[in-house]
Amino acid sequence: MDVLAAEDGPRAIDTHAHQPTKEFLEDAGGQMMQDAAEKFGAEMETATYDEMIAEYREAGVGRAILLGWDAETNTGNPPVPNDYVAEVRDEHDDFFVAFGSVDPLKDDCVQEAIRCVEDLDLSGFKFQQIAQGFDPSADRHDHLWNTIEDLDVPVVFHGGNSTLGAGAPGGRGLKVKHGDPMLVDDVAAEHPEMEILLAHPAFPWEKEKLAVCQQKGNVYMDLSGWMPDYIDDQVLHYARTVLQDKVMFGTDYPMIEPGPWLEQFADLGFDESVQRKLLWENAEQFLGL
Repeated sequence: MDVLAAEDGPRAIDTHAHQPTKEFLEDAGGQMMQDAAEKFGAEMETATYDEMIAEYREAGVGRAILLGWDAETNTGNPPVPNDYVAEVRDEHDDFFVAFGSVDPLKDDCVQEAIRCVEDLDLSGFKFQQIAQGFDPSADRHDHLWNTIEDLDVPVVFHGGNSTLGAGAPGGRGLKVKHGDPMLVDDVAAEHPEMEILLAHPAFPWEKEKLAVCQQKGNVYMDLSGWMPDYIDDQVLHYARTVLQDKVMFGTDYPMIEPGPWLEQFADLGFDESVQRKLLWENAEQFLGL
């Protein structure tokens, strides 16, 4: 039987999805998103949420984490408002789990984090350190991490390089060094009650990411942002062996679509029990579903 064919409907959970609408692709993404599309031959066409959900369900995916975005201070682009993310979640609450975003460089980031959880009932937070232009291990951010730890919600941190600004002079000023997983290791060590999901295979720091996930009980990883055929062999080896309880499925939608990703993943020959862990069981535990 197909591992995705559950009696109660699609079970897979995408831990890394963005808005397919202008709020993310055009407004928040701006020119740096267009750079990425042109560099890698992608077409950033907008779609409705109904179209997105239909695409996911056809691929056998039952839930997705919809990520907020606020990199306004570093990029000058408007955020995807947390209220908007919550509204989309409310309209499609049988499909989306909503994560907010706060800009760590804004003076009100701590207050906004509290509002996201206590007023908007968002389920966690997403940080993209390269786009947001910050070092998560810097002391100035401790108050934010303490607050999120007290709020008892999980956090997604970006791992590795970013395609945003790719090929542009100076990469639009974005600094790749902020995507080093070792900076998140400091946060994980100092905030052991914070559950952290490191997104993407973390090129060119794949080994560092594997080391952090293996050593820190509160750190997990997803495979988003890369098609399975391009994921480092050691990452896949760890995913099917020693880290099989800590790795999750993710796409980085709409940059990568769930159907083609899952088709390539099926060809990797993972044991069915491991596929179940990676595709939904680990995410269910991480999210408390």
